[in-house]
Amino acid sequence: MIKNLLNSLPNNLQEEAFEDLIKTDSVRIERIVSHGHSSPETGWYDQDEHEWVMVLEGFGVVEFESGECITLEQGDSLNIPAHKKHKVKQTSKQQPTIWLAVFYK
Repeated sequence: MIKNLLNSLPNNLQEEAFEDLIKTDSVRIERIVSHGHSSPETGWYDQDEHEWVMVLEGFGVVEFESGECITLEQGDSLNIPAHKKHKVKQTSKQQPTIWLAVFYK
């Protein structure tokens, strides 16, 4: 089945939209759609899995607990090791930001 990840976007983006595309015991592939969203001010993602993420459209800023911030624009990808604490600091308010995230052991 063919699926275009840039189409069929959610109509209501008051909250980020998370959609599992593939899910097995060892890998999960997810499409995330953000529109001006960011992580809560308190708390960090501290995942048991590694995460490879790519921005397909828009942009996002990933902040690490160390204070380092990385801006990802269309076509940029980043691998985040398991337990490296991070959060999304900013996403585009002008257009949806579409992420492709691969979580793996």
